[in-house]
Amino acid sequence: MTVADLTRPDRPRLLFVDDEPAVLEALAVNFRRGFEVVTATSGDAGLEYLRAQSDFAVVVSDMRMPRMDGTTFLALARDAAPDAVRILLTGHTDLDAAIRVVNHGQIFRFLTKPCSRDTLRGAIDSAVIQHRLITGERVLLEQTLRGSIKMLVDVLAITNPAAFGRANQIKTRVLELAGHLGVLDSWQLEIAALASQLGYIVVPHEVCEKLEHRIALTPQEQDMVIRAPQMTEQLLANIPRLESVRAILALHIHPPRRNPAADSATQLIELGAHLLRIAIDLEAIEAMRGDGVASPVGDLLIRTDLYDPEVLEAVERLYSQQPPRMAVKTVALEELAAGMVLAEDVRLATGTLLVARGYEVTPSFIARIRNIPPGMFHGEFRIAIPC
Repeated sequence: MTVADLTRPDRPRLLFVDDEPAVLEALAVNFRRGFEVVTATSGDAGLEYLRAQSDFAVVVSDMRMPRMDGTTFLALARDAAPDAVRILLTGHTDLDAAIRVVNHGQIFRFLTKPCSRDTLRGAIDSAVIQHRLITGERVLLEQTLRGSIKMLVDVLAITNPAAFGRANQIKTRVLELAGHLGVLDSWQLEIAALASQLGYIVVPHEVCEKLEHRIALTPQEQDMVIRAPQMTEQLLANIPRLESVRAILALHIHPPRRNPAADSATQLIELGAHLLRIAIDLEAIEAMRGDGVASPVGDLLIRTDLYDPEVLEAVERLYSQQPPRMAVKTVALEELAAGMVLAEDVRLATGTLLVARGYEVTPSFIARIRNIPPGMFHGEFRIAIPC
């Protein structure tokens, strides 16, 4: 029994690339029983499939093809679909080239032609197992890192609600802008945005209150704020596999010019630094100007040397959109449930901020609010509901 037979309800997707239609037809007939098979007669066509549908488990390419050979195609396929496992079919005369490709990490395995059906099936089954190991580790890693950062952010929400509110707004802006730029699945961007305010955990409450109300700081207080990013670095340094996130945070104050020729990981870091820089500045502009004001793009254009042109265009598109219509509903503490989004700040009777608007209610927040002594809190919440 093969890997594919064990997983019939969720058949792995294969992409075969060869310039001979008869070969592709034979491959499709032989493998469509256990796999979802897609074929392409050129490297360009194969790349179009990979860019449009990134959920391929295995990519199998012939070596000798006109316009784009198999090694070039598979190198580009690695950027288009990094999780897809790549196999190269090559003739004896191409062995040296195939070995070079293997040594550069561009393919999982190469097979010499003629290749029997059983040999190819065995290689594909092994590649499917490899793909599941890669994707399984990535999902586990993302969930673990998200959980670690969420724990720190929950601490921030309790110790410094104003900083948490900023982090939440910054995250929203980063993800909205990333969506406008076609980056739809990047946990690194989300974590970097949330983590950008973690250093304020150690900033005294009265200093954070001054920041919230835009009150001038003393030189000593300014030094505390300047040192906040260093504390963020210290907190994240203890969490493994956050190299990209830490790089985004390290570069966001003065983001470097983006290099389109860089590898995909570097491009994401550079884009993330620019997105974080502009999202932080947008949050500051909106906090000063209040709701219902014109687009803040004019304020940003003062520093065109600091912002990436493509990111600025995404900001213009974002603020030209009609915002989603929201209704506001008042609920009692007994009705408050995890997942609800607060439409306004929650404060104690003394005026102390508990959480900022935009906060998504968690079970820990509900437990915390229920422990507040009677009379310290009015007991009602205003939540936002999409119309």
